Amino acid sequence: MKLLLVEDEPFISLPMEQMLKKEKYVIDVAMDGQVGFDFALTNSYDLIILDIMLPKMNGLEILTAIRQNNIQTPVLLLTAKSQVSDKIKGLDAGADDYLAKPFDFQELLARVRALLRRNVELEETNYLTFGNVCLDLSTNEMKNDSLRTQITLKEAPILALLIRRQKSTTSKELIIHKVWPYDCDVLENVVEQYISNLRKSLAQIKADIKIKTIRGLGYRLEEC
Repeated sequence: MKLLLVEDEPFISLPMEQMLKKEKYVIDVAMDGQVGFDFALTNSYDLIILDIMLPKMNGLEILTAIRQNNIQTPVLLLTAKSQVSDKIKGLDAGADDYLAKPFDFQELLARVRALLRRNVELEETNYLTFGNVCLDLSTNEMKNDSLRTQITLKEAPILALLIRRQKSTTSKELIIHKVWPYDCDVLENVVEQYISNLRKSLAQIKADIKIKTIRGLGYRLEEC
């Protein structure tokens, strides 16, 4: 599991990083809001732990921006503020949980585990939809109301990734990281071929969505 920690106080971020690494999580740490936002946009995380009071860009601004970019990664907010109004603002902005400072590290770990379990349960659903397209991951079948087609064992998880990150740009590197084993040496032109095949399959079922190439960045799923 890969986590992003956005916390500007070293006396908090360092022990948190050490504790989470001890629990076998992979951690990226950002010490200001702008760096944290850039990390969230350009990497794939299983959970984001986000302080509210940050330099350059505060946590609520980051949270609002990543949700506007349709990044649905679970977010645990950390803040020194404990007022109900601040909690409501965070949850309304798209946070999944909220922990006020000072907190016990064991409680933090319990909340991290709970959010990760919840995210895995959501990702285990067999059916994903976007526009008029439904992807059945149990059969690797893509369909709309009246037309359907079979796609391959590699095309299905690629399309699933694009649907889950719908309207966000997904790099070729991220596709390779998510779809192929770590020890598999995959060239980017292989990804390009799978994307080409998926475009043909989408056209075959008269989908109202398309895979758009974002030059130099990757691909984005959009409604036509």
